[in-house]
Amino acid sequence: MTYKILVVDDDQSIREALERGLQLEGFLVSSASSGDMAIQEVEENLPDILILDINMPGISGIQVIKYLRGTNIDIPICVLSARDEVSDRVSGLEAGADDYLVKPFALDELVARIRALLRRNKVAVTKTINLGSLRVDPQQRQALYCDKVLDLTKKEFDLLYLLSNNPNIVVSRYQLLEQIWGYDFEVDTNVVDVFVGYLRRKMEQDGNPRMIDTVRGVGFILRS
Repeated sequence: MTYKILVVDDDQSIREALERGLQLEGFLVSSASSGDMAIQEVEENLPDILILDINMPGISGIQVIKYLRGTNIDIPICVLSARDEVSDRVSGLEAGADDYLVKPFALDELVARIRALLRRNKVAVTKTINLGSLRVDPQQRQALYCDKVLDLTKKEFDLLYLLSNNPNIVVSRYQLLEQIWGYDFEVDTNVVDVFVGYLRRKMEQDGNPRMIDTVRGVGFILRS
């Protein structure tokens, strides 16, 4: 199967270099130079993955992500940025991006991340989980905690379902990366920690008790 990739960057030299490199890797590549062109291209010719520069004039990469995540379009998005500030990474991931890569980067790393995102495992849809005040329904993709529906993104729900399906068991960061993000190799990323932070904030608002604990140096555990 030949995967379709849309590359969005206002820098023509970067855009063309990525097109050439990804085509040599066997991908079918199209490109756009602005946020509004990216939205139009996604809606008209749905790609399998979006490679998106975060800092563009006009409609920014963050705005593109928020628009797409507000629709029924659910494709993997890898954000590119020249800035390695924590706030920038958090903004991209919080908007709904699946991964974040800082310029300059090696093409091999981008290709590895693309392939990981494309083969990411879907969390198995099976039984509804009830753990005290927590109820996770994979059929409806709905989670309730302390009698309140949690407003979760797809990744947040997948993360909560995986942890709640293994209550009182430590799940490593590597296991979470492999099963939710599709990584099957060691990678230096704090994306799991970021998404656990999102989950905790949403679950613990209004003073609700914490269920997800960090096991330092290993991963996370959801205590029932």
